[in-house]
Amino acid sequence: MPRITLLLVVAAVSGCGAPPPRTQPEPEPVVMTATAAPIVIAHRGASGYRPEHTLAAYELAIEQGADFIEPDLVPTADGVLVARHENELGGSTDVASRPAFADRRTTKRIDGVEVTGWFSEDFTLAEIRTLRAREPLPELRRDSAAFDGESLVPTFDEVIALAAAHGVGIYPETKHPTYFRVEGRRLDGTPIGIDTSQALVDRLRAAGFTDPRRVFIQSFEIANLLDLSRRILPTAGIELPLVQLIGNADPANARAGDGFSQPYDVVFHARRGDDLGLLYGELDQIAGGLDDATGWAALVEPGPLSWMARNYAAGIGPWKVNLLPRVALDPPRTVDGRAYAARLTGAVHPMLVAARAAGLDVHPYTVRAEDRYLALDADGTPMDARAEVLRLFGLGATGVFIDHPDLGVAAKQAFIKGD
Repeated sequence: MPRITLLLVVAAVSGCGAPPPRTQPEPEPVVMTATAAPIVIAHRGASGYRPEHTLAAYELAIEQGADFIEPDLVPTADGVLVARHENELGGSTDVASRPAFADRRTTKRIDGVEVTGWFSEDFTLAEIRTLRAREPLPELRRDSAAFDGESLVPTFDEVIALAAAHGVGIYPETKHPTYFRVEGRRLDGTPIGIDTSQALVDRLRAAGFTDPRRVFIQSFEIANLLDLSRRILPTAGIELPLVQLIGNADPANARAGDGFSQPYDVVFHARRGDDLGLLYGELDQIAGGLDDATGWAALVEPGPLSWMARNYAAGIGPWKVNLLPRVALDPPRTVDGRAYAARLTGAVHPMLVAARAAGLDVHPYTVRAEDRYLALDADGTPMDARAEVLRLFGLGATGVFIDHPDLGVAAKQAFIKGD
């Protein structure tokens, strides 16, 4: 693979306001190099074209040239990991139309947010296998919705086998690990008590799929990644790169308790009175310390990012809206028949330089091709999904999550060629 030089010119920003006026000093360029091409990660498979987290979506992503396929993992009542974006099944399967399961609809509190529906931990694998996957956004993705009812909910073992057969990597995410291991309850009120991080590694090890070049493990929580680094992976005798997903790190728009602006495990342990220094080490010494009000904004400063790199993380997965700040356009601006709801400010969040300087990979999420997810460039030029991926790669991102892998692959090829 050719050596690629990445030129990053990054302006420090606060929130998503306008870029600094030209009278301010220009930021110094930061030049970084990478010895390998960036990676294209098929977000929930080729989820822009097929119902997400199905073997059909993963197979299409592989056909389109994705480097990694991404299964989000939740457990069944009998402890089997299956690929769903959430443990609530109503949004991505036909469970709501099954009279036999009507009495399992309930309301639970997950990561501090009330959710009503049907939950994977209340169904055995055999019961979940009677369900059929469907497109969660049918009005937006009608072509994908045409495949509703054709696919089963796959197990993690099936996803591993598919990746192994085709020589691609997998990028699993443990969903809500604190909920499943400590806090959550089944429909009958009994604790769930499933360590999904341990279960994930057990399945990888059982399948012999442990090449660190072909696996990333990601989570929006910190404690389970630390546990993977300190205990689970060493006990299993394997080393795999861990990626710290970053929720909303914009203090101007962050809201405590929304499930996205804070690492939930920190909130949970702080409110329970646990020893945060014992759990999180020197991370508890960030400005203001860790507590139940700690948001992602405090954790993307150079100090915490360097600590993550030294202690457990190989990379971070930031929200693209934070990484490339934008302002809303109301009403949306129509250009060449497409309606754009936002415009980039021209600034770049300083976490990008801080993470790369700490030696961390940066894999932003999620690039999507539909109008509602696109933005005009700062000068008003329309940006499609391919252009957005090229921008991220050009700034130094080492990978990108995308719902339309073929567009990501096209951008990667253009980037390598310098086009």
